[in-house]
Amino acid sequence: MPTPAVSALSTPPDDAPAAYPPRRVYSVVGVPPEIQAYALAKYSRSSQGMLETIQELSAQKAEQFLTTFYFQYGHRSIADLAHLVFGLEQISILAAIAVVDEPVWDGQERSTRYQPFRKTGWHLPAEVAGSVAEGVFAQTAEGLFGAYEGLSAALLEHLVEAVPRPADMSEATYRRTLRARAFDVARSLLPLATHTSVGQIVSARVLERQISRLLGSPYGEIRAIGGELKAACQTPASAPLSAEPQPAAAPTLVKYAEASAYEASAERELEAAAAMLLAPLREADHSVSVDLPEPFADPLREIVATLLYRYDAAGHSLRQIQTVVASLSQAQIEEVFELSIRDRGRHDDLLREHRGGYALVFDVLVDLGSFRDLHRHRRCVQVQQPLTWHHAFERPETVFEQGLGTQAALTALEAGLGDAYVEALLKAEQAASGVRAASALGADYLLPLAYRTRCLFKMDWAEAAYIIEQRTQPQGHFSYRRVAWAMYEALRARHPKLAAPIRATDPNDKLDLLRR
Repeated sequence: MPTPAVSALSTPPDDAPAAYPPRRVYSVVGVPPEIQAYALAKYSRSSQGMLETIQELSAQKAEQFLTTFYFQYGHRSIADLAHLVFGLEQISILAAIAVVDEPVWDGQERSTRYQPFRKTGWHLPAEVAGSVAEGVFAQTAEGLFGAYEGLSAALLEHLVEAVPRPADMSEATYRRTLRARAFDVARSLLPLATHTSVGQIVSARVLERQISRLLGSPYGEIRAIGGELKAACQTPASAPLSAEPQPAAAPTLVKYAEASAYEASAERELEAAAAMLLAPLREADHSVSVDLPEPFADPLREIVATLLYRYDAAGHSLRQIQTVVASLSQAQIEEVFELSIRDRGRHDDLLREHRGGYALVFDVLVDLGSFRDLHRHRRCVQVQQPLTWHHAFERPETVFEQGLGTQAALTALEAGLGDAYVEALLKAEQAASGVRAASALGADYLLPLAYRTRCLFKMDWAEAAYIIEQRTQPQGHFSYRRVAWAMYEALRARHPKLAAPIRATDPNDKLDLLRR
C-alpha cells in the first residue's frame, strides 16, 4: 500500500493535562478509499487512532473487515466513508441525466453556455446501430448540429448589432458574453444524443446505488456506463501523475453491485397499473408550466399518486392524476402500493417515489435544457416522467424574447431565424417517428433540448426558498429563471407568509445582456 502523507499535526494547548494524549488534527492523503473507510469505521470499534490504524493495515485486512461488517452485517454506512473521483467523458446528454440522478451526488457536467458542442459530436445508440434506421438517425443528428451551429453564429451577429459594447469592456469579453447568450438560445436544438462530460465525487454507497441503477436501465449506453464504473473500481489504476502503480479504487465495496431485480419488477407492474388506472383521463394538460397542487393528507394516497405519475407514459399532470387517485377505493390504493414493495429484497432500498410527506410538491413542465440545470437541486425529491415528444417544444417567439431581449429577438425573427428553429425541430420529430419503428429507445436520443419534460419537485420550505433565490438571479439562464419565478408565484398565491422572506428576482425586469 502507498505510504500515506499526513499534514502537520496541530499543536496541543499549553494547559493540556499531561495524563492524557495530546490533541491531534490532521489530514491524510494518498490512502485508497477502502483503507480510508476501514480506518474511519474503526473509530466506533476501537480506541486506536486513525494514523495507527492506517499504518497497520493492509488491503487484505480492509477487505476482510468490509466483507464482514458491510456485506454480512449490513452496516452500509461504512461505504459513506470512502469517496471516489470519476470522469465520464463522451457520454450522451441522455446518459448524463441518468448518471447524475442521485439524491446525494457531487459533480459537474459540461455547460452548454460557455463552449460549442459541435466538436464533441453525438452518440449513436446501440439500439439503432446496424438497423435500417441508422442512416435516418445520423442524418437527423447532423441536421440538428448544423442548425445549432448556424443559429449560434447568426444570433451572435444580431446581438452585436443590437447591444453596443461599453467603453470599459474589451472586445474579447464583449463577444464572449454575447456568444454565451447566443448559446443559451441555440442549445435548444441540441439532441439528447449530444456528447458531454461529467466529473463526480461520490461515496462508495452512492456509487454502489448508482451502478445498480445504471445497470438496470433499458438504454444500452447507460447499462454499459454502469459496467464501466464498476470495472473502474475493481481494476488497478494507471498512474499518469505517478510512477508508482496504483491500487484499485474500491474493489470490495462495489463488487456486489448489480441491477436490482426488485426495481425492474416494480417498474413493469407499475407501468401496467398506470396505463390501466389513468386510461379514463383525457389528454395531458399543458396549460400550466408550474403547478403547486395540494398534496393528499393521507400519505398512502400521496405515494400512490407519485407512483402513477412516475410511470405515466401519457404525461398527465399531477393534478389530473390526483383526481383519479381520489376516486380509487381503499383496496385499489393498497393494491398499487403493494405492487411497489412486493418484490423488495433484504438489501433493496425503497423506491424514490416512496419518499412522501413533503408539504410543497411542484409539478413542473420544462424544456429538457433547463431540466438539466434544475436537476442539480438534489436536496429535494425529483420524480421525472418517461421521456416523450408529446409535450412539444418551446416556441421561438418565447425563447428568442426571453433569451435575447425584445430588440434582438425582433430582428432575429424578422430574419427568419425563428422559422429555421421550428423547421429543425419539426424535422427531428418527424424523423424520430421513423426511427421509433426500429427502436423507441433509440428515438429518444433525437429529442432536442427544446422539447419539454414533466417532473415533480418535492421539497420543504427552505429548499424552495433556496431554489427560487438561486435560480431567479439575473445571470441565470432565462428558461429556468422563469420556472423558479413561477414556483415563487405559486408559493405566494398559496402561502404568502412563506413567500414574503424569499429574495426572488423578477425575470420580467429589463434584461441586461452583458451581465453574467
